[in-house]
Amino acid sequence: MSSNSTEVALIANLVAITTQINRYLPIGIFFFGMIGNLLNCLALSQRTLLSNSCALLFLASSIANLITLIVGVGVRFLTGWSADLTETNDLVCQIRFFFLSTSRTIAFWLILLAVMDRWLLSSINVHRRQMSTLKNAQRGIIFIIILSSLAYVQYFYCFVAIPKDYPITCYGRSILCRLIHNLEFALITVLIPSLLMITFGLMTIYNVHKSALRRVQPSIASASIQRSIANERSVRMKKIDHQLLIMLCVQTSLVILFSLPQASLSLYTIITQYNIKSPLTNAISTLLLNLFILLTYMTNGMPFYVYTLSGGTVYRKALFDRLQEFSKIILCR
Repeated sequence: MSSNSTEVALIANLVAITTQINRYLPIGIFFFGMIGNLLNCLALSQRTLLSNSCALLFLASSIANLITLIVGVGVRFLTGWSADLTETNDLVCQIRFFFLSTSRTIAFWLILLAVMDRWLLSSINVHRRQMSTLKNAQRGIIFIIILSSLAYVQYFYCFVAIPKDYPITCYGRSILCRLIHNLEFALITVLIPSLLMITFGLMTIYNVHKSALRRVQPSIASASIQRSIANERSVRMKKIDHQLLIMLCVQTSLVILFSLPQASLSLYTIITQYNIKSPLTNAISTLLLNLFILLTYMTNGMPFYVYTLSGGTVYRKALFDRLQEFSKIILCR
């Protein structure tokens, strides 16, 4: 009898902790994330950075992060105060999850495109370096937006506000729908882009190291060829590209670190979906799920702070110049 009462009390405490997490933690993530991404958009939209393909991908990713924070963290904040319309209205639930999943996937894959862009630019192959262009970055953004939207269009059927025989509101209407949702998040949103980020990141580091060795070692080529190569490399491997590479490496590491827990929990949910679980196990899983979801949202809110700390003078100067421009406009008015 005492063990049952202890378990009931523990479950009640876990539910209370989950409620408090949903009520207060999203506030900080939302406001710091919104402010940071808006400042990102200001800095990265400066003309000197906007002509850079990697900076353009950062800008598009920041816009996707803004959408993710609004439809994801904003609604989760309302959940903590029992004011979430997605718990009662099917259409609102479907629209919310479609835009949430689409924007979050777009943000992840655009960072992957930025990693690939740095790999192309750091290559010793001239043809690969020539593929790192603003036009190709724009094509990649459009391609990712279209594919991500198509990947989650089934949510307008699969998601309902109150699923039958399932404790979570605004979720898949059937086991198949929930399986598709968990698999898509784990594989399409997190694992596949994370593995590709690691792969192309290591290849980029290898290219940079190889280029450094080529510059140090004497070459048999003629002096004129050496000068032309040196001029081309000095134009390509300029300061802005180096600092963007550092920003990208730091952000990629943090994105993978904060996103893997929810992806792992999603895979665990798929594997154990037919197992009979105790109320205590369900309470623990719900707590971990809410905590890991918020950790994932942190990846959408932290780019500005990553860029500010690791972006060197290029990013900070661009941000400062844009703030000065806007302050002059406001003062003139």
